[in-house]
Amino acid sequence: MTYTSTATALRAALLAAALLLAAGRAPVLAAPRHGLQDDWLRLTVTRGDGPSGDPRDTRSVDPRGTLLLCDPPQGHAHAAEACAELGAAGGDIDAIPAKSVLCPMIYAPVTAQARGQWQGRPVDYTRTFSNGCVMAARTGDVFALDT
Repeated sequence: MTYTSTATALRAALLAAALLLAAGRAPVLAAPRHGLQDDWLRLTVTRGDGPSGDPRDTRSVDPRGTLLLCDPPQGHAHAAEACAELGAAGGDIDAIPAKSVLCPMIYAPVTAQARGQWQGRPVDYTRTFSNGCVMAARTGDVFALDT
C-alpha cells in the first residue's frame, strides 16, 4: 500500500510541476514579439517586366526566391548588409539611399519582389527596374541574391 501512495504522490507532484511550467510559459508565448526576430522577407528577382518574369527566359536570377531573416542575419550572401540597410530605412525598401553608380543604358528588365514583415508590419514590394545595375543601385544589398 505504501508503494501506491508514493506513486500517487509522485504523479500528483509531477502533474503540479507540469501545470506550473505550463502556466509560467503561457504569458511568454502569448506576449507580442518585438524586435528583429519578426523581421523577415521572401525575396525574388526575375528577368522580365513582371513578377513571373519572361516565360521564355529560363535564366531567372533566383526563380525560387530567398528567405531573408534578420535575427541573426541569414538568407543570402549579403544578409547582414541587407538587414542593416533595411533597419536604417525602417523596413521600407524605397527609403534605402540610392548608390551613386554609373549604369549602362541597356534595357534588360528585372523585377524585384519582397513579401513578408518588418517590425510587425506587412511588406509587399514589387518593382521593375531597367536592368540589374539600376536595381542594385536603388535597393542596395537587399536583392543581391546571385552573388
